[in-house]
Parts: sequence; C-alpha cells; structure tokens
Amino acid sequence: MIQTTFSSKQRLFGTDGIRGTVNKDKVTALMAVNLAMAAGEYFYGRAGTKRSRVLIGKDTRLSGYMLEPALVAGFTSVGLDSITTGPLPTPAIAHLTRVLRCDLGVMISASHNPYQDNGLKLFGSDGFKLNDEVENEIQSRMINGPTLAKSENLGRARRMEDAIGRYSEFVKQILPKREDLTSMKVVLDCSNGASYKVGPEVLFELGADSVIIGAEPNGKNINFECGAMYPENMAKITKFEEADLGIALDGDADRVIFSDENGEIINGDQIIAVLAREMQKNDELIDNQVVGTLMSNLGLENYLNSLNIHLYRTNVGDRYILDKMIKSNSKLGGEPSGHILLTDYAKTGDGLLTAIKILSLLKKSGLKASEFLRPFKPIPQSLTNLKNINKNILSDKTIIALVKQQQKLLGKKGRILLRPSGTEDLIRIMVECTDFNIINSTTEIISKAIIKENDNKKS
Repeated sequence: MIQTTFSSKQRLFGTDGIRGTVNKDKVTALMAVNLAMAAGEYFYGRAGTKRSRVLIGKDTRLSGYMLEPALVAGFTSVGLDSITTGPLPTPAIAHLTRVLRCDLGVMISASHNPYQDNGLKLFGSDGFKLNDEVENEIQSRMINGPTLAKSENLGRARRMEDAIGRYSEFVKQILPKREDLTSMKVVLDCSNGASYKVGPEVLFELGADSVIIGAEPNGKNINFECGAMYPENMAKITKFEEADLGIALDGDADRVIFSDENGEIINGDQIIAVLAREMQKNDELIDNQVVGTLMSNLGLENYLNSLNIHLYRTNVGDRYILDKMIKSNSKLGGEPSGHILLTDYAKTGDGLLTAIKILSLLKKSGLKASEFLRPFKPIPQSLTNLKNINKNILSDKTIIALVKQQQKLLGKKGRILLRPSGTEDLIRIMVECTDFNIINSTTEIISKAIIKENDNKKS
C-alpha cells in the first residue's frame, strides 16, 4: 500500500489540476511520485504504441527541480518512458503530448500563482485536460496503490532537446503563408516564466521588433510584479517605447493580456470581441456562437448580440469552456483573464498563439491598437475577494435570498455572481452595473452578510 498525505475524502484535484503551497499543502514530492504511479498505471497503453511514454514539462519555479524527478521516478516505476522538456508553456505540453503520441502529458506549474505554489496539470493522449471522472479514478488509485512494473520492464528517461523548436513551429502556423510581423514593434513580458525562451524566439523568427522583459527567471521571480497578473509595467514600457502593442503572458503562458500604444490595458473580453468580429467576417464562426464564462463582462454579451452572435456562459476555467465549445461546435471561447481558445489551432488556452493572431490582425487593419482592439465599452465591474470564509456559506439560504433580492433591484442593468475560487482559499463577489455607487453598495451589503453568517456558524 502506497501511503499518501491526504485522505480519501479530500479531493486532490481542483478546477485546473492540482495546486497548492509546496511542502505545506498537498504539493509534495511524495504526492508527485504517488500521482505519477497512479496516472501512469491508468494511462499505460492509451496511445496504442509499443512503448508507453509520458511528456513532462514545467515552468521556472524553484520547486520544479523537486517535482520533475519525483514524477520521472513514479512513471518509470510503473513502466512508462519519461520525456522531459524543461521550461515550456502549458499549451506546448498539450500539443506535444498529442503529436508525439504520448499516453499522457504533465505540466508542472501553478500558472499565475506566486513561486511558493506549484501544481500539476494532466493531459490525455489527445492533448485534452482530464475530466472529473478520470481525475477521481486517478485519486482512487493513489489511495489503493499501483501495481509496479517488473524490474526488466522499468521505464527510461530522456530530455527532449528540440521541444522549443517543435512548439515554435506550431505557434507560427497560425499566420497565413508568406505573412510575417515585420514593421510591428512589440513589448513582450514573459512573466519570468515558461515562455522566457520560446516567446522571444517566435517573435524574432516572425520579424517583429521586440522589447523583451520578464525573461530572467531565477526560480523565485515568476509572476512577481510582472506578466499577465501585473501588466502595468508592460503597459508603461509599451507607451515609452512607442510600440504598436504590449503583450503580457502569465507564468505558464496559457493566458495573455495586452496593452495599446497609449499604455492602456486590454483584457480578454475585448480580445474575444475582436476575434469574434473578424471570424464572423471570414465565415469562421459556426452558427455565430462564442463561449465565455460567468465572469465575462455584460458589455461583451451586449456587443456580440449586436452582431447576432450568441454568447454561451460556463463555469470559470478553460476546461469548462472547451467542453462547451466541443458540445456546441464553437470555434472561439475564452475569459477576461486572457485564456483564449481557438479550437481550429489548439485544445487549450495559448497566450503566445493568441498574441500572434492579434498582431496579425492588427497589422492588416492598419489601425492603432487603441482603435482596433476596443470594439465595446465594458460595463463597470467590481471583484471582491473574501478570505477565510467557509465556502459552504454560498449554499446558505439567507445568503441565497439576499443575492436574489439584490439582483432583482439591479434588474437588467447589472449582474451579481458569487463563487468560490477553484485555486485559492477565497470567495469572490462580482458585481456589474452602469452605476458605480450601486456597485459599491451592493458589494458592501453582500460582503457584510457573508462575514456575519460565517461568524455565526463559527460560534
């Protein structure tokens, strides 16, 4: 029996794989070994090749040096060959897992979280993230213990030397043949993360004049006051350098935030609107539909409606977006945080691929980014995080009734959304409305009620 550091009642997986503080929460070397053995046993032979193998990528966190060999040990112990890539974006691992005919892929990353956190994202042989049923089966096998390979059947491990080149060629294919990015000046913030090598390389090969920042990782500075979570510095440099566009990727480069030439931030909702408009012009939107999330701005929905494009809303998380896109046969989806999915090209959010597509459209438009990349005016939105709150409070009848009452007062002028964070110990309160005073008062009423109910349940 393999001993674990979590109970059978505790769900190991969150909304985007496994994530937590290293050596404090559930993310430990022991967990990584156990997960690799269980997942390796489950996926063994899924790709139908003579030798079962797994692809393992990572971002630039210090703890990647601990988790990578732990995963290799676990996978090889159940008979899978392990291929490691070193630092590479999450979408690169999803893509290469499929094209290399691996049985599964693993990305070691906590995405936009600080370096103290890390996590594991798993992909099937088709390059898709796992569904809840598969994750539950893997966790069950972790608890019950795997069947280890005989000594003569142990897996081998090797480093993939051309991983960056393979992925960069994939990203560049989003541009039509004979098209490049010459004459475009770009600021690229790599967030000291997984894209610090491949991002600058792709822009250089496409001919862009690039100013690169956030490309000096030291194991501890990933996402630190840089990248998609802190795009202000990128935006400031974009204006100073008189660049056409600023690009900020997050730590594992599956999301992207932009800046126009004036140093003004452009989020994912505006990018979805631009892509929807351009894809509709080219008859690339099947049945005029786009997939967003519960967090997508009401202004985006109103704009898409004006184009006769329907917006589906899902739970937050790109795997829920992708699931809805597959079921509805949609070609475009995403969320305000900068996860953009273009399923004709990739099966997961890809910040670099999205950035290249936007640069291409911007160049062809002949317009400035401030003119081209802001097709609608967002409805003012407030997002408040409440810490140390029991997440079960959201099912409290008093809170449900209060939210319904406040939503009725807002009517069609706004929206209220309460949800627990899938990656952090938070409850998020989102309020949208055209009136800032109403936003503030509504947020305050709901926040106080949640804190009061939470305190009452403690006493």
